[in-house]
Amino acid sequence: MELTHINEQGRARMVDVTEKTQTFRTAIAEGRVRMSPETAHLIRTGGTPKGDVLAVAQVAGILAAKRTHELIPMCHPLRLTGVDIRFQLEEQAVHIQAEVKCRGETGVEMEALTAVSAAALTVYDMCKAVQKDMVIDSVRLCRKTGGKSGDYEKEW
Repeated sequence: MELTHINEQGRARMVDVTEKTQTFRTAIAEGRVRMSPETAHLIRTGGTPKGDVLAVAQVAGILAAKRTHELIPMCHPLRLTGVDIRFQLEEQAVHIQAEVKCRGETGVEMEALTAVSAAALTVYDMCKAVQKDMVIDSVRLCRKTGGKSGDYEKEW
């Protein structure tokens, strides 16, 4: 398998997508923040010192998806057509799912992964006053559609 982000000199490059056909592309990524039942309860009831954790994390995830190209050096700036962040509160975790869509020459996997990561970091930031040993884990791509490489799906 050839690495497309490496030029003939072995140096990093931004892949040329000039000649690629625009197609509808989607990606779904997931991750979680593990925490104590007490911290999860504070999130559920709105009792954290900084306010509504999930509302802030949702906005952070959307903004991160839109700015992925500014954070990940070889990502193309994309005109996203949709970003949705969903949360599932469990007794000792917050599961985060991001779905990103666009019509373009390259996929939105990195945007979905960045959205989940930023939302998880925001959950951590919003709750660190009550628990510092939370763990962010299991950030991964679950599904992608569109593009030359075809579709990919992996269940949680």
